[in-house]
Amino acid sequence: WAGLGEDGWPVAWAHRIVGPPPQGSLTGGAANPPYRIPNFRLDYHLDDVGIPVGAWRSVANTQNGFVVESFIDELASAAGKDPYEYRRQLMSEAPRVRGALELAAEKAGWGTPLPDGVGRGIAAWSCFGSHVAEVAEVEVAEDQSVKVRRIVCAVDCGHALNPRNLTAQVEGGITLALTYTLKGAITIEDGGAKEGNFHDYPLLQLREMPKVEVHIVPSTEDPGGIGEPGVPPVAPAVANAIFAATGRRVRKLPIVAEGFRIG
Repeated sequence: WAGLGEDGWPVAWAHRIVGPPPQGSLTGGAANPPYRIPNFRLDYHLDDVGIPVGAWRSVANTQNGFVVESFIDELASAAGKDPYEYRRQLMSEAPRVRGALELAAEKAGWGTPLPDGVGRGIAAWSCFGSHVAEVAEVEVAEDQSVKVRRIVCAVDCGHALNPRNLTAQVEGGITLALTYTLKGAITIEDGGAKEGNFHDYPLLQLREMPKVEVHIVPSTEDPGGIGEPGVPPVAPAVANAIFAATGRRVRKLPIVAEGFRIG
C-alpha cells in the first residue's frame, strides 16, 4: 500500500511479506528500497506453507525486487509521471543506484519513439553490495504473444576487478531471471514438485534470448557481489514494459500465468 500527496510523490509506504524463511532473510532488499519515503513500514510474517523452501540465485531479492519495482511503477503511473524520472527524483539519497539508473536509461535510449505494440520498462535494485538498473524492450503482439527484444543493464559493483567475468555473470543472471519471468514455474502435485530437472524446467533457448547489453559504472568503491544482483530487476523491467506496450499490469509470474504467450 502507498499514499501519494497532491503532487504525486509518496508520503507513506507499507509492505507486508508472508512466507516461510529460506536461507537468509525473506525481506531481502525490501527493508531498504532506494526511494525517499517519509513514512515507511515493512511487516514480515512467518508462515509454514508445508513446502520446503531453499535458496536460489539472489534469494529473496527475486520476489521483493518484482514487487517493489512493479509497485513504484504503478505509483508513477498514478501520479502521471515518467517512470524513469519518478524513480530518479526519489533516489536523491541513493546516488550509486541512481547513477546506474541514469546510465541504463541513457544506453537504452529512454524516451525515444518505439513502434506500436512495443514498450520499455525500467527497474533498479541494490543487493550484495552492488547496484543494478535494467531497461527491457518488449514487443506484445495482438495474440498476446510476448517477445523480449532487448535488455540493457548498468552495474555499479564498485571497482570492477574482471570486467569480462562481470559481464558473463550478469548475462547468466538475466537468462535465469527471464526464464522464471516468462515461463518457468514449480508446480506442486501429489505432495511434491512436479518438475524434476531442466528437461521439464527448461531455460530459455537461444532463439528466445534478447539482445543483452551490460554497461559498467566506473567506480573506485570497494568491490561488491556480481553473481546475483543482475537477477532482481529483470522481472519488473519486463512487466513494466508490457504495461507500457499494452496498459495491462502483470502481478503474477510467470507471465504465461497471466494469459500471455511466449513469442
